[in-house]
Amino acid sequence: MTRPHVAVIGAGQVGATLAQRLVEQNLADVVLVDIVPGLAQGKALDLAQAAPLRGYDTHILGTDDYARVAGCRVTVITAGKPRQPGMDRMDLLKANAQIVKSVVEQVTQHAPDTYLVLVTNPLDVMTYIALKVSGKPRSQVCGMAGALDSARMAVFLAEKVAVSVRDIQTMVLGGHGDSMVPLPAHTTVAGVPVTEFLSEEELAPIIERTRRAGAEIVGLLQRGSAFYAPSAGAATMVDSILGDQKRIIPSSVLLEGEYGLSDVCVGVPVRLGAGGVEEVVELELTDDERAALHQSADGVRTGIAALSSLKVL
Repeated sequence: MTRPHVAVIGAGQVGATLAQRLVEQNLADVVLVDIVPGLAQGKALDLAQAAPLRGYDTHILGTDDYARVAGCRVTVITAGKPRQPGMDRMDLLKANAQIVKSVVEQVTQHAPDTYLVLVTNPLDVMTYIALKVSGKPRSQVCGMAGALDSARMAVFLAEKVAVSVRDIQTMVLGGHGDSMVPLPAHTTVAGVPVTEFLSEEELAPIIERTRRAGAEIVGLLQRGSAFYAPSAGAATMVDSILGDQKRIIPSSVLLEGEYGLSDVCVGVPVRLGAGGVEEVVELELTDDERAALHQSADGVRTGIAALSSLKVL
């Protein structure tokens, strides 16, 4: 049986690590693309030479030619400038908007049917750009946000409660940034509400740390940003699409009235399967949670509004 092909645009830390995850798990053959001469080719060759040692027989091609993405079922876009200390998400928007626009134009020219998964920050605005530039339906464009944010919250909770991270189920909605909306009411420890283990006062610093988890890593690294966990989040989404797993994964997607929001991309739980975003799952939210989600969406709208002045849309 022919394996599916996945394109990864950007051979930096996130893209190369994602490519490694995809081939090592035998999920797909990978086309790794980067405009820097030799970068994608070198990393692809290195990964190919690890195959006999790690026991995978998937293929990986490194290239700077977008024509090679033809036929790829899913394309993950990681290209862009990483967040640096002191940078806010508007700085990132100015740096990455044109990059993502150009990437989407070239990818859709050669692979018009591919599903797009965005990782480039600021994630929600980049997802909106990809949707509008590609002209695709929302089922074919989503952003990797809540999967990462929920995983970060799970780690912090597991440390506090002293249980395995595998027993933690979390849900984080909203924009991928400081205004994200962790939902303790939809968070469990082995099926038991987390509020049975931690008080509101104990949860508050965990929620705040989750919101600032990306900045925490940027501050520690000084140069560059997180890549192990973001690549794992993207790989999880790709796996659910390719395997038609229909997993409920919080992802950035265009809302069309769900949660009282429209014409904005923001993180909500979605069912990911062979049809891409097959369903937006609407959770019962408290008035405070819904207000926080709307406030988070307003932050994304600010970024979207800036696109006209940047001549992106």
